[in-house]
This record gives sequence, C-alpha cells and structure tokens, in this order.
Amino acid sequence: MKSFSEKVLGLTKKIPKGKVTTYSEMARALGNPKASRAVGNALNSNTRPDVIPCYRVVRNDGSVGGYSSGVEQKVSRLKKDGIEVRNGKVDLKGYFHALRK
Repeated sequence: MKSFSEKVLGLTKKIPKGKVTTYSEMARALGNPKASRAVGNALNSNTRPDVIPCYRVVRNDGSVGGYSSGVEQKVSRLKKDGIEVRNGKVDLKGYFHALRK
C-alpha cells in the first residue's frame, strides 16, 4: 500500500502543464479534505520537481505558497509553464485544474 506522500506525489504528476491546483484540492482528491497541510509537507519532500511538478500546487487564494527551492524559483517555473503570476498570485479562474483520485 502506498504512503500518503507517495499518493500526493503520484497525484501531482497528473497536473497538466499550464494548470495549477490547490493544497486543499489535493487533500480532497485524496479523501481527506482537512489534510492540506500534510499535502504541503509531502510536496516539500519532493526531490524531483522536473518529474513531479510540485510547483503547480498553490494556496486556495491563488498565492503561490512556499517552495523548497524558494518562491522565486516556483514563480519562474510557473511562468515557464505559461501560467501568469501577478503580485504573487495565480488566477485560479483561468488556471485551476480539478483532480480526481
């Protein structure tokens, strides 16, 4: 059976280029809507951001949130994906990706 972290990282691979999802959306898709902080902790352990695009996960208000390599690096990666970041936020109406387990 997969650990919670493995499930989070596996689900993160399903976020398409040019889209983002939220920590709480990931928690909901994993069957535990209150586990958004645990999702963030699992993403922080990701050692392969080129394979598992953890930078595509943002906060509920669209703010980019943290990133193990620094927020500037997260914003840079989002912009390379074609995602517009204004004042530290992503417009979720335009870029949000709903997840299925």
